[in-house]
Amino acid sequence: MAQPRIRDTLVAHEKSDTLEELDSSPLSSESDPPDGGFWAWATAFGCFLIQFCGFGYVSSFGVYQDFYTRIYLTNQPPFAISWIGALTSFLADNITLISGPLYDRGWFYKLMIVGSVIQSLSLFTLSFAKPGQFYLIFMVQGVLSGIGMGLTYGPCMAVISQHFSKRRTLVMSLVASGSPMGAIIHPIMLNRLLNGNVGFARGVRASAGFVSALLLISCLSMRTRVLSTSKPTVSYSTAVGKCSRDIFFILITAGSTIFQIGYYFPIFYLQLDSIKHGIDVHFSFYSLAIMNAACVVGRCTAGMIAAYTGALNFTIASTLACSALIISVIALSDIASVVVIGLAYGYFSGVYIALMAPLVTAFTPDLSELGARFGICFAFTGV
Repeated sequence: MAQPRIRDTLVAHEKSDTLEELDSSPLSSESDPPDGGFWAWATAFGCFLIQFCGFGYVSSFGVYQDFYTRIYLTNQPPFAISWIGALTSFLADNITLISGPLYDRGWFYKLMIVGSVIQSLSLFTLSFAKPGQFYLIFMVQGVLSGIGMGLTYGPCMAVISQHFSKRRTLVMSLVASGSPMGAIIHPIMLNRLLNGNVGFARGVRASAGFVSALLLISCLSMRTRVLSTSKPTVSYSTAVGKCSRDIFFILITAGSTIFQIGYYFPIFYLQLDSIKHGIDVHFSFYSLAIMNAACVVGRCTAGMIAAYTGALNFTIASTLACSALIISVIALSDIASVVVIGLAYGYFSGVYIALMAPLVTAFTPDLSELGARFGICFAFTGV
């Protein structure tokens, strides 16, 4: 009787050893990010296009602001018109409170498709607005477009963590460079269309068609590696509770919120200040283009440099540099000073924005709650 018991015990140990070997076999390693491959880079490209069509398009609202004020919405003060662009940006950030947890639940594809469709339809609907129809433009361009961007913004940054681990910071910074790239292309295109012979209706439709084509390509390019589940690994309330006790996350969120207060000052006032300081008007029009070009370089190189300095250290350095450059705007006196401040601020502000998502990711112990953390952080910075 003793021999069968011993034999059964040995068989049980062999089975447990076999299970352990299976757990440590390549089957379990498939859950680790591959740090490359066709679909990984295709997903990164798709996320780049989302940024290009999202905040890259929001940054072109200055063209709409000028056109509405002078021609299309002359019955409204500039302050009221500016609320359209402000609301778009606000919703694009704060809707991540909804899209982030939904991403954690495995709704990535649904969020990308629905958000892209809403953004596309909002632009096509905008083209049917007539002069003086402020509230229609406000609802279509301000509300609908902001909701569409908000559904795609957070998840398209979070999905990078499924495909990249060691290169995560680099790839996230490259994806983030889509926004300033769009901020260069869209204003040039819209200025040519709206202020040319095309007119508002056909010009907006052409812009909507361009954006829609890019959004379609992005939806076809992006893939997830984690199987979608109807139930998240960590509930939203649990994630919020963890965030409220995570000192590093609280400091990151508070710091980024404070930074956003001064972030837009050079973007909004560099051109105006340069003109008021007697600098050539025609050159001043290119000050924002210079800043956005440097911002592209900053976002592209942020991940490379952060690999050596650390994302947190480089973020702190870029924040201090931006603070000094904002103060130095009072020293504008000639073309050279505009170029130097525009290039420097564009670069360091680009570095900061590019490293925000990798920084939140780096301090997220459980990636199953990454979408929720993005939503909470971006909601505060959007305010």
